[in-house]
Amino acid sequence: MSTTDSGALLGPADVRELASALGVRPTKQRGQNFVIDANTVRRIVRTAEVGAEDVVVEVGPGLGSLTLALLEVAERVTAVEIDEVLAAALPDTVAARLPERADRFALVHSDAMHVTELPGPAPTALVANLPYNVAVPVLLHMLETFPSIERTLVMVQAEVADRLAAPPGSKVYGVPSVKANWYAEVRRAGAIGRNVFWPAPNVDSGLVSLVRREAPPVTGASRKQVFAVVDAAFAQRRKTLRAALAGWAGSAAAAEEALRAAGVSPQARGESLTVEEFARIAEARA
Repeated sequence: MSTTDSGALLGPADVRELASALGVRPTKQRGQNFVIDANTVRRIVRTAEVGAEDVVVEVGPGLGSLTLALLEVAERVTAVEIDEVLAAALPDTVAARLPERADRFALVHSDAMHVTELPGPAPTALVANLPYNVAVPVLLHMLETFPSIERTLVMVQAEVADRLAAPPGSKVYGVPSVKANWYAEVRRAGAIGRNVFWPAPNVDSGLVSLVRREAPPVTGASRKQVFAVVDAAFAQRRKTLRAALAGWAGSAAAAEEALRAAGVSPQARGESLTVEEFARIAEARA
């Protein structure tokens, strides 16, 4: 296996060589676009502020480009990979390129949406290049399942990054924005060009940073109850909340009552509300 001028990290030739040896062709179905640029993965690790004491969980490691960069810095890395061929090969890649740190690496061969526990110490950080078609559900599942995750940095399709980080009142503010904000302070953390991937995707990518709140919004309603209000409000986002929440509340009149109790105008629309306001509406019916 050839090495790059970045030492243990994978360059374009390494990625193609590995893929060829494994008979891997990146598939659209799984949204696979492998990072081939060592500077990009180093930048991601820097932006994620991964330190020597961090226990990092990575979702969708692919051929290991980001995995190796994380392992150079973190205390420990656990990678969750759904693809059988990629999951089988990754430990060998780590052992070959970073033998002195191979004992700090663990692999979980699973769909990230079904992962409820991880080997070793609790993760402190989530860093991942997420396929755009499952990015939001995977992100929310990991934040809910592993409350020890303090910092998250994900690379996603630029449009998804915009949605996740959108503030109330923005045109792209919606369900992902509110639900991510339940867990964390969310912001855009940079853009990623298309030429750092193989194959090059036909969309731009963006980095999103999520720093976990000390606690979710204070409410007498459960997270599920709050999220049910959010889903209902945006299912018919052009309607006023009085109309959009009628099904959720049982009637438009009941929706209006809950809204007034929460101090929210029945004529408002979901895109103008903060996560705290959604929590108050849920609490009014809890």
